[in-house]
Amino acid sequence: MKSAANAKVIPISTANRKKAISKETYVFLTALILGFGYLIAKMGVGIMFNIIMKTAHDLLLNTVFFIMAIAVLAGAFAALLSEFGVVGLINKFISPIMKPLYGLPGAASIGAITTYLSDNPAIISLAKDKGFGKYFKDYQTPALCNLGTAFGMGLILTTFMMSLGQGTEFIAPAIIGNIGAILGSIVSVRLMIGHTKKYFSVQKDRQNNSSMDDSDFLNYREVRPGNFFERALDAILEGGKNGVEMGLAIIPGVLFICTIVMILTFGPSEVHNGVAVYKGVAYEGVALLPKIGQFLAPVLKPLFGFKSVEAIAFPITSLGSVGAALGLVTRFLKEGLIGPNEIAVFTAMGMCWSGYLSTHVGMMDALGVRQLANKAILSHTIGGIVAGIAAHYLYLIYQILF
Repeated sequence: MKSAANAKVIPISTANRKKAISKETYVFLTALILGFGYLIAKMGVGIMFNIIMKTAHDLLLNTVFFIMAIAVLAGAFAALLSEFGVVGLINKFISPIMKPLYGLPGAASIGAITTYLSDNPAIISLAKDKGFGKYFKDYQTPALCNLGTAFGMGLILTTFMMSLGQGTEFIAPAIIGNIGAILGSIVSVRLMIGHTKKYFSVQKDRQNNSSMDDSDFLNYREVRPGNFFERALDAILEGGKNGVEMGLAIIPGVLFICTIVMILTFGPSEVHNGVAVYKGVAYEGVALLPKIGQFLAPVLKPLFGFKSVEAIAFPITSLGSVGAALGLVTRFLKEGLIGPNEIAVFTAMGMCWSGYLSTHVGMMDALGVRQLANKAILSHTIGGIVAGIAAHYLYLIYQILF
């Protein structure tokens, strides 16, 4: 038995340590008190908590589980496409255009497809693979963060948007939104490469280059063991399980962020003689975002074509979590605040941004270039705005033609 004197002392890292009570403690408390104070002044304490709890409960039952169901089906379908080579077939068509559009080698198309079928961080596991990474120059690797994020949760987002209509009215807007997201991704990646070229010297590039043979990744795929039926069943179960995990992962974002956004977006149930009347039901709020949106309306209307200022809540929420942003769409449609144009713009911005503010720093850190995170965020902010603008004007063209 080791004595206390001989016991090994494990040093505690101080990289992420702060004083127990610091300046930010008081800043946070002040913001918290002001926020709750504003809501209480408008609603009253009891009604405020009623609204918060009932809104979160309704979001869980009617939005989260709906998104989870779509994620399970989409995950199973995506796994089948990958297992039986459909993804590889699609990749054959995409990889030749990666260099002229994105300035990236053909292997990068696999990262775009992978994140479209799953989520942003999926591209990091690819980037960490030596067999995949050898096709990229030093300055190209950080741009994978922007590429992957621009396609994150694309299949789930697109399927969700298509499912909202009574018929087929939202299928074309969702497809247009995908095109807008692709255009935004090109802008984001190209801007990021411009920054990384300044950061990395071209003379210091690794021996690898985009002209290398991509045959390993483009011509071969890993398959599950067993016969055709066993592989199909395994793919469905594994893909569906991934959908469940993704559905569970978005619960905190949807319930917390979306509840706050809902309260800031919608107003009271009734207004009598200019006085707000709150009933303590779900989705009541103080309508603060529309007031802010009024000031931005002269810009939002020509850029995105939003017919109501409340629609600004979706792109704002997408900055942190596109899963949470999806929770807004059903309510907006029910209230008649959005239409097909907004669906196109929401799909483009939601898919391109994919909650990048909450993932970019971690992804850039995983790529070993955390110091470029601010450049990646700036580039992707511009890319998402371009995606929304492109989707709006593409939808206008679609209306004229069809």
